Amino acid sequence: MKEMAEKNILAYFKSPEQAQLVARKLEALRVADMSIDRFSAYPGGELNDTMHPLTGDIDSLTSMTQNAALSNRSAGILGAADPSASGMSDGRQDGLEGRDILLTVVLDESVFDRAMNIIEQSGGMV
Repeated sequence: MKEMAEKNILAYFKSPEQAQLVARKLEALRVADMSIDRFSAYPGGELNDTMHPLTGDIDSLTSMTQNAALSNRSAGILGAADPSASGMSDGRQDGLEGRDILLTVVLDESVFDRAMNIIEQSGGMV
């Protein structure tokens, strides 16, 4: 029996809901594996601790604005140089700005083109 070849797709979305809608559409195809993840340029999680910017222990601007868990002062300085930390710029011009949700799909190569069409028509960026 001949084994089917698989292909993968990495698609970026602006919201988890948008990616989940596409994932439901892709389930009708022969999907071997699929996941939805949020990614960031900085380590850390969601903001759980409330802190007062005047009296709190703040490591850097990046830890306050991006909730980054930085390991040292140098990393904090580097992170604070990013436009997303200060909001003083419109950010990058690469088209991925605001797309921090990653849909990863592994599927049979015979349905690859159909999957690409579903993703692109639903606002995903490949």
